[in-house]
Amino acid sequence: MSTDFSSPELPALGILNPLGDDDRRLLSGYGEFLPVEKDSHLIEEGLNQDCLFFVVGGSLHATMLRGGHAVLLGKIGRGETIGEINVLDPNLASATVTAVEFSQVWKITRESLEDFVNEYPLPAAHLLVGIGKTLARRLRDVNEKIARFYSM
Repeated sequence: MSTDFSSPELPALGILNPLGDDDRRLLSGYGEFLPVEKDSHLIEEGLNQDCLFFVVGGSLHATMLRGGHAVLLGKIGRGETIGEINVLDPNLASATVTAVEFSQVWKITRESLEDFVNEYPLPAAHLLVGIGKTLARRLRDVNEKIARFYSM
């Protein structure tokens, strides 16, 4: 990760792992690389959200406010994504995402993702399958937590 952003690149990690170098370079042009300073909010619960974020470097936390307290939903690190649901179905953000250290993310809007899908369908299919797998994994994790909670 570069803090000067002189030549940011999308790494072959997470949902981007199936994409070749050329496809990742193409995809990167459909979004933008952003710095996220420590303690800054990338996403705020309750606000409109229609973007997918890919963590190039750093560490973030996803939290929800419940009963006046921030509840940690998860830790997000390099190669992970944020906003998968809202890039597919724009709505209000269900959580706040905050950098716990200086981080670099890549952001793509729903509109830009649709453009990429239309112009490069094969690499876009790999990307969308990766997003689907991420959502499925997270849903399984939530189901497991619910099952554990009710088996107490």
